[in-house]
Amino acid sequence: MMTGGGKYTTIDNQKLQGSVPAVPDPSHVAVQFTDSNMQTFPPTGVQGKISSASGPPRDVDDTFSKPSSGSDEPQSSGWFRAFSITSYKQYFDVDTSDVLDRIKDSLIPFRDSFNEKTSSNPDLYGPFWICTTLIFVAASIGTFVTYIAHKLQHKEWEYDIKIVTWSAGLFYGYVTIVPVLLYVILKYFSAPSGLVQLLCLYGYSLFVFIPALCLSLVPLVIFRWVVTGIAGFMSATFVAINLRAHIKSAGERWFLIVAAIFVLQLALSFVLKLYLFTVTV
Repeated sequence: MMTGGGKYTTIDNQKLQGSVPAVPDPSHVAVQFTDSNMQTFPPTGVQGKISSASGPPRDVDDTFSKPSSGSDEPQSSGWFRAFSITSYKQYFDVDTSDVLDRIKDSLIPFRDSFNEKTSSNPDLYGPFWICTTLIFVAASIGTFVTYIAHKLQHKEWEYDIKIVTWSAGLFYGYVTIVPVLLYVILKYFSAPSGLVQLLCLYGYSLFVFIPALCLSLVPLVIFRWVVTGIAGFMSATFVAINLRAHIKSAGERWFLIVAAIFVLQLALSFVLKLYLFTVTV
């Protein structure tokens, strides 16, 4: 600092700094940093715009970010699902205990609880194997009986493949065509029923003919007619009673529809008696 005599007086810088306040620079911007826990990854409690960037942008293809459906096959829609094997998988997803319980219900024809039990989970596994077993049993018994008869009469025996093809056409055709026709008729009378449920009902209704075919080995005509009649009556009653409650909503003609179902099932047993329960040489 300059004095009156033209001399400079030395002032302690420390005292000067302590006595004169600092003037802030207007061009300087103070930045404050918040405390962060760098030991934690990923950081918690993230705030600001960066939190919205933690996921992919909205215009990004999320094909690989979606959960897998468990199948590598393309998902079909509309009528194309009818030609996809995966669409029928749910109808074969049953346990052995479920199939056995439904077989037991089919052997007690006067109960009408079968449709209620299978309404939420109808299956095609049981009907398929019941029809396949019927074809095998019919072909085996027919072949065995004709073979023994030829040997007892000292005749030459030849295997007849027609019994297999005829049995397959009869059982597979009946359990498929009849439910489809009934499905169309019920839909026409404004009492629609599930097609798979009808296939399930008719498939299990044929189980009673398996023991009946085994009993046809007894070489008595009257006994075979009795066995066929009992099996046909049980099968027809099982189908008619389980459909009666549903068909009543069709109006006054419900009795005619139920009666036609009953008679058609009896006709099946009559056809079985003529062609499968009677073995001729």
